[in-house]
Amino acid sequence: MSRTPPGPKGKPVFGSSHQYARDPFRFVTGLEQAYGGVSRFDMGPLDTYVVTDPAAIERILVSEAGRFGKPAFQDDALGDLLGDGLLLSEGDTWRQQRTLAQPAFDMARLSGMADRIVDHTESRLADWADGDRVDVEQEMTTVTIDVILDLMMGVELPRDRLEHVREQLEPLGMRFEPDPIRFAVPDWVPMPGDAEFDAAVAELEGVIDDIVARRRGDVGTDDDPDAPMDFLSLLVRARENGEQTDEQLRDEMMTMLLAGHDTTALTLTYTWFLLSEHPEVERRLHEEIDAVGDGDRPTMADVRELEYTEWVIKEAMRLYPPVYTIFREPREPVEIGDYTIPEGAAIMLPQWAVHRSDDHWDDPASFDPERWRPERAEERPRFAYFPFGGGPRHCIGKHLAMLEARSIVATTASRFRLEYEGETPLELLPTLTAHPRNGMPMRVERR
Repeated sequence: MSRTPPGPKGKPVFGSSHQYARDPFRFVTGLEQAYGGVSRFDMGPLDTYVVTDPAAIERILVSEAGRFGKPAFQDDALGDLLGDGLLLSEGDTWRQQRTLAQPAFDMARLSGMADRIVDHTESRLADWADGDRVDVEQEMTTVTIDVILDLMMGVELPRDRLEHVREQLEPLGMRFEPDPIRFAVPDWVPMPGDAEFDAAVAELEGVIDDIVARRRGDVGTDDDPDAPMDFLSLLVRARENGEQTDEQLRDEMMTMLLAGHDTTALTLTYTWFLLSEHPEVERRLHEEIDAVGDGDRPTMADVRELEYTEWVIKEAMRLYPPVYTIFREPREPVEIGDYTIPEGAAIMLPQWAVHRSDDHWDDPASFDPERWRPERAEERPRFAYFPFGGGPRHCIGKHLAMLEARSIVATTASRFRLEYEGETPLELLPTLTAHPRNGMPMRVERR
């Protein structure tokens, strides 16, 4: 078996990278609809295979994960930013870092964090007033940065410093907008935006260095049962034991700062947008939140009872997965379906296309939280939905992300509703993650 999957022809040098860069969401959806579960195109010099069949995705991410690694081009693109952090590291380094990080994400620890998530949300909501017009993407980003700094680094920053961090994070993802020129030229060629990117990285590294210096004296020791278990404390103790370098510590903190806030902020942003566009769903969500607990400050016990709220959040991640595609690279030739994918090719697993495929979803373009009823959800293939990836390299923070999203939605919706005031259909900006191109302007209405 050595057949090549079908796909668009493309143009010399650039292949189909122009079409992909123009609208990657429409492009990958079109491939899935036209060619089925496996297709191929040239993304500049990258021989790219698009896999949307859930059974094949399960093989790549789970049952045969050892045959696939992170692609070299991803390390070239992100290496300067995230170094050898959890997102990019491989082999023994990745296993060591994952094991080291795991206690910080243990559900027993996270269960005690709902109050602190609510605290950070309330702090932001205190600035809202009835009739205000806010950019909900910026608001949710600020809250989630605040949460990740507290829960994973053990620090709280003053409001002006927090806003500075948010502003420096913005240029990072923008460098990774699909760009046919960047696909085609060597990594060392200067490109527009590189100077702004480098300046933002330097600023954030300075922030991280300040946080590490501030925390070094209060991280405890491994034999202290009361030692803090936030990720930074674990890393600093490992550094003092000779198990981490300063560079590894910084790489992990940069990874946590970027990956730990962005996807959750976007999930919340799209949740508020979809609730505004679907008032009946919003009414049901308000009814559930109002019926739980004794007031407008949800507890961990309250959050656990918010079943419909969780369905709403999951449905938002189905329609608008913040990570809209992930990549793998075969370490040897592999057979996927009727086709052979060569060693070293780029394999794209696009959540965007799979989550919206009518092969797996009834009326896939509709916002329907009821599809997450257990009896309906169990009818679908496992990897018809994978916003957090899957297998050994699934997102380590997925439980924190869901706890955070439910807590922030419950706290906010108990006091306010948000009315979208932008244009539809929503235009997206593809960077490392899928952002609304024009922010998310919404009007605050006190309930």
